[in-house]
Amino acid sequence: MADIAGLLGASIGGGEDMVGKRRYKGCGRHATQSRADKDKSLPTYPPRASYPPDKSIKMSIAARLQSVVLDVNRPGNFIRDMWNRLQAVPGGRRLFSVMVGQAAPYTGSIAAQVEELRNGYCRASMTDRRKVRNHLNSVHAIALVNLAELTGNAAMAYSMPDDARFIVAGLSIEYVKKARGTIICECHCPVPRSSEKKTYEVPVVLRDKYGDEVARATLQTLIGPKPQR
Repeated sequence: MADIAGLLGASIGGGEDMVGKRRYKGCGRHATQSRADKDKSLPTYPPRASYPPDKSIKMSIAARLQSVVLDVNRPGNFIRDMWNRLQAVPGGRRLFSVMVGQAAPYTGSIAAQVEELRNGYCRASMTDRRKVRNHLNSVHAIALVNLAELTGNAAMAYSMPDDARFIVAGLSIEYVKKARGTIICECHCPVPRSSEKKTYEVPVVLRDKYGDEVARATLQTLIGPKPQR
């Protein structure tokens, strides 16, 4: 390596070792300045601040809130509490939807948004984009199932007593027509009056932006009491 460096220096500077130096032209003569000296003469600036995009900020906030709030076995009804707190705040509904996606990552993969939530009812939407499409350039069947489950689960979770929890024990879906464009999903569900172990049928309807029905699903949702702590 030393021989190669010497040859390079000789070819550039007429026999003088120029490795680690820079050559400048001015006033008809050549001047050399070492890299170390050049670096010392350059002004220094503080590191540029890094600002994450809005989406990253929302995801970070949602992840922090999830670690504190989204515990299905804690006392109270966190879905109802969080929705009631966030739904009237600018960006709150989107933040709530991101939190749900953080709690259930597969559900979050379709980036659906909960638009309305109350006792016995939920409305959610999913934007049509390449990530949720199939080989026929329409919304994938499983993306529709995912949206149906999210909507039905949100409606039931909001409506449950504070001492209850749930799990989907079964699900059926019928596809009526190809789904394209933004899909609106609605659920009118029964309202459990107690945490007694019982299975409820939860109907869900999915429509496109023109109001045409594209699919209908029924969730078999098992409600039961939270474990005693």
